[in-house]
Amino acid sequence: MVLDDIRSTLFSKGLQRLLDSSLKDDERVIWQGQPDPLADFRMLRFLWLIGIPWLILTYMARSHHWIDGAATPLALAGLAIIGGPFAMALYAMQTLFVITDRRAIILRTAWGKRTAASTALSGMDKLEVLDVGGGAAHLNFATRPSAKLPDADYTGRYGFRSIRDAEAVREILKDAIGTRQRNERTSEKH
Repeated sequence: MVLDDIRSTLFSKGLQRLLDSSLKDDERVIWQGQPDPLADFRMLRFLWLIGIPWLILTYMARSHHWIDGAATPLALAGLAIIGGPFAMALYAMQTLFVITDRRAIILRTAWGKRTAASTALSGMDKLEVLDVGGGAAHLNFATRPSAKLPDADYTGRYGFRSIRDAEAVREILKDAIGTRQRNERTSEKH
């Protein structure tokens, strides 16, 4: 099986510690990888088409004294809009996706908050790859009731976001599900 390394970033050690504490004693990691931060960056770069004109208009309105008191909050809003793609890329670097012999785990150390969300292999109802461009894709493996989860889309499809080689990861996940089902059938017979 393929076992990718965690990209070496400032967040690698924290993600590895979170993974170690999340695994059960006899649980085996089959694959691990991280989202492509550049894919997230590219998906949100359209915000610059809003943020840059926003800042230019704010500057022009301020220089003509049309919005003296509101200039600072408007400029900060424009900077936040421009910073959106950078924030999403940073968020991606603080994320780790893992497939084990029992479940898929999404680990995060984003903004100082450590989270681990998992979906049992038996709870996966759909394996779907959606291309997001630039060689990255989303790998959806479950349908969740809430589209508010960070790794769900607006329809509630849930899974790994913006990963490279999503088709290969889908096959790894498919094999893990098949192996788990065979093992469960074998244990039921005995």
